[in-house]
Amino acid sequence: MNIFIDTERLRDLNSGLGQFCLRLGQELVRQKPPSARLTFLVPKGQEGVFGSNVQYQTAVWWRRWYNPGKHDLCHLTHQDSRFWPVSRQTRTVLTIHDLNFLERPDYDDAKKNRRLTVVQRAVERASALTTISEYTASVVRQHLTLPPVPLTVIYNGNSLRHDATQPLAIPGPFFLFVGVIHPKKNLHTLLPLLEAFPEWRLVLAGPDAHPYAAHLREQAQRLEIGDRLVMPGAVTEAAKNWLYQHCDGFLFPSLSEGFGLPVVEAMSCGKPVFLSRLTSLPEIGGKEAYYFESYESEEMAETVFAGLNDFRANPFRADRLRQQAARFSWERAAQQYWQLYTDLL
Repeated sequence: MNIFIDTERLRDLNSGLGQFCLRLGQELVRQKPPSARLTFLVPKGQEGVFGSNVQYQTAVWWRRWYNPGKHDLCHLTHQDSRFWPVSRQTRTVLTIHDLNFLERPDYDDAKKNRRLTVVQRAVERASALTTISEYTASVVRQHLTLPPVPLTVIYNGNSLRHDATQPLAIPGPFFLFVGVIHPKKNLHTLLPLLEAFPEWRLVLAGPDAHPYAAHLREQAQRLEIGDRLVMPGAVTEAAKNWLYQHCDGFLFPSLSEGFGLPVVEAMSCGKPVFLSRLTSLPEIGGKEAYYFESYESEEMAETVFAGLNDFRANPFRADRLRQQAARFSWERAAQQYWQLYTDLL
């Protein structure tokens, strides 16, 4: 059983796709049957990332694939992969993380349709489809014409390592967001919370190259809370762990998520999480999360205030949050993928 897995998105380990490729790949190697052979497509410089017991091919942007006849099955780990096998006889698993572009207000209908057409063509070539949440599966069924192949929901796991921390200089209590700083994360709605919680800071940790990050800083200055908005950019895994462990609450008002990995990470630390009710987030947060019913500043502040009081009054809430997070594991995900590979072959 020779399997080719596209992990080219390891080139951006701060992204959700980068973490998906890394964590799933590590667990697939750990569970690899003796008779199986794995070949990973990796970006230049990442050869060896999964150990010496597997094969590697280096991704080149202008080249689709090499030696397609050597592999029995190809796993394309996201819907935008361009590394398809040349031979249509090669069985292919396609993982769809989201169709979030359909919700983007900056995309006109023509652009959305073009992108949807590309995904539709990919779906038509697949031998099996997987999604990372039931929500994503429902969107796929709604907007794509599916061939008669299996569609399986395989949840992501929890990528957070609890064994290392790196303290950051953040005085006083703080609320936390982790993720890319982008308009779809709806982070500007969080800034007025600092007016309602004058002793708290707000930490927005994640890649901040998008112009939206500058907009948030400017808005914070206008609200005269600029000194309490902390934007450290992308942080190390150890620093992220410290932030989760020491925050008073995790705030995630995102407008569009295929899964919501930071939510699982925060819950695994027993922290109260405050989420939007959109897309996949109610599925991931479950009944243990607190939810924003609107993005009006006073109502959001009331939700956080009531949630924090409820969390402090309930000594079992933190354990229930950890139990909710434990539903999502890379070990379980890899088991399901190995079963899928075996069934297809």
